[in-house]
Amino acid sequence: MHLNTEDLELNTYYNIEEYKATKKAVVTIGTFDGVHQGHQKILDRVVSRAKTEGLTSVLLTFFPHPRMVLQPDHDLKLINTIDERVQLVSNQGIENIVIHPFSKEFSRTTAFDYVKNILVDQLNAKVVVIGYDHRFGINRSASIIELKEFAVQFDFEVIEISKKEVEEVAVSSTKIRKTLQSGAIEKTNTYLNRDYSITGIVKSGKKIGRTIGYPTANLHVEEAYKLIPAAGVYVTSSVIDGKRVYGMTNIGTNPTVSDEAQQTIETYYIDFNEDLYNRKMELFFHKRLRSEEKFKDLEDLVAAMKQDEQKTRHYAQQTR
Repeated sequence: MHLNTEDLELNTYYNIEEYKATKKAVVTIGTFDGVHQGHQKILDRVVSRAKTEGLTSVLLTFFPHPRMVLQPDHDLKLINTIDERVQLVSNQGIENIVIHPFSKEFSRTTAFDYVKNILVDQLNAKVVVIGYDHRFGINRSASIIELKEFAVQFDFEVIEISKKEVEEVAVSSTKIRKTLQSGAIEKTNTYLNRDYSITGIVKSGKKIGRTIGYPTANLHVEEAYKLIPAAGVYVTSSVIDGKRVYGMTNIGTNPTVSDEAQQTIETYYIDFNEDLYNRKMELFFHKRLRSEEKFKDLEDLVAAMKQDEQKTRHYAQQTR
């Protein structure tokens, strides 16, 4: 599968073998989950070096995430779906994204074969930009020391992103996952340099919301590995027919009106009453209002929702 997006000059390849090198490349490698500030810094360096020397820029990334394959019991959740990762990387100006299927068999590739067959022969690397702690090859046995030795042998340059540079950004995919799992959405957005979002299809729910004056859009996220923020009520927004519409989103099990343990993502869009069923929606998270609560009765629930609505309206007015 080979996708061309003309306005972004983006080429996406879903296997290393699909990539046919027409010129030398500046290559970086990694999962880049979140495409956070630190990742953005690396990608900026790759793009600027490629432009300066008339080379092409390549990100080699992997899907599924290696830990999903090598530690399947871990139930790792990711900040981005693979489609989101492609879009975010393309926004940084990278010309080529190679998404290679990660498997146990691939994990047994020797360091030498990885460098010669993939970086040199397939990707035609002239420059490799990599973090100081990058490891590769079977059992992650090789480090940047070995990569620099291979660079001499195969005539490419290694640019190392130092520990100091990484720590200056003070952000990591692991740290972002923790902030999302604790509901600290504003901190998450600072780390990402953008508002966290999830994308799904609006499905029919139990329609309890409309009986209490708060009809909601029930979002179903297809990718089970996508990280959903912690249970609670959030100020959110979506772009609907070209217009940004703010809402309040409840993530949780609706304990006041339901005994089921099934988590839902339900959004009440303020001053909006169009039918959204079966539409694909992207939901942006701006602020957490409160944790999910089990109220004494529906009256208390509605009173709390009215307060949530006031806060959401206030946020929307300030932002517009």
